[in-house]
Amino acid sequence: MLRYFLSRLLTFVPTFLGVTLISFAFIRVLPGDPIIAMAGERGVTPERYAELQEQFGFDRPLIVQFWDYFTGVLQGDLGQSFVTRKPVWDEFFTLFPATLELSTCAIILAVVLGLPAGVIAATHRGKLFDRLLMSSALVGYSMPIFWWALLLIIVFSGNLGWTPVSGRIDLLYYFPNVTGFMLIDSLLSGQSGAFGSAVKHLILPSIVLATIPLAVIARQTRSAMLEVLSEDYIRTARAKGLAPARVNGLHALRNAMIPVVTVIGLMVGTLLAGAILTETIFSWPGIGKWMVDSIFRRDYPVVQGGLLLVAVMVMVVNLIVDLLYGLINPKIRKR
Repeated sequence: MLRYFLSRLLTFVPTFLGVTLISFAFIRVLPGDPIIAMAGERGVTPERYAELQEQFGFDRPLIVQFWDYFTGVLQGDLGQSFVTRKPVWDEFFTLFPATLELSTCAIILAVVLGLPAGVIAATHRGKLFDRLLMSSALVGYSMPIFWWALLLIIVFSGNLGWTPVSGRIDLLYYFPNVTGFMLIDSLLSGQSGAFGSAVKHLILPSIVLATIPLAVIARQTRSAMLEVLSEDYIRTARAKGLAPARVNGLHALRNAMIPVVTVIGLMVGTLLAGAILTETIFSWPGIGKWMVDSIFRRDYPVVQGGLLLVAVMVMVVNLIVDLLYGLINPKIRKR
């Protein structure tokens, strides 16, 4: 198992280098000038512009700028925001709990609903349940996030008034930010109604963010289950008189979980990408909205650092998925 882990860990090196290069180049190919963006309507004199160019290192060749950035990353220094003058590390980990809370609720919702939907569709292949579930999954996968979010806001927030439109909690509640997770902090605050308000604010963003992963997990589970259910050992288990629930749940689902686990791991990247739109629409103060605002401000260190940290988290999740392969199917460890 250790050899299997080390072989997967070695793939981090070229991937990390590539992500660092891409995160550096991404913001620089966009039109606009960070100094002009910082100056805003006030403008800046040519002398001051040249001074700021030198201060931020923009007057040096790109290869030198990249080398300084890369060596700083290796030392754990992602730089400071041009706007707030705060370290990128501090801003990221201040806002990350909000994104993690939203993404965790979304992936739990997607797995809890997607796995049973896929299993039911596979065990009722060609029947009404199968057609309804897979049609719903296709619709959910096809809907643009921004359109789906606005539709839910109009119906449930505007017309019915059941859920808030934006934010993480009502403004009338104020308490110390202990963990950064609003559900936990609202419970720790002891204020009546605070937890309920946090849950209400979380409902619509979680549903919007979970829609595409739910659809993908349901379809992948169905596909993997159908493949496994046609195997000889499943027919043998049925011939022995085992209960259908045992055959489907223990024998079939376990062996169908490898591609499903792969999809769930890949959905982490999808969740973080979807969180950018979701957080922007719902004014959710997480890293997605933070990075969108930074792109508009041409805040190079924030965009570079945010992209790099998100990419590293996706890489770590993929490594965990690879390790789960070895636990689910020991034969993979020997490859």
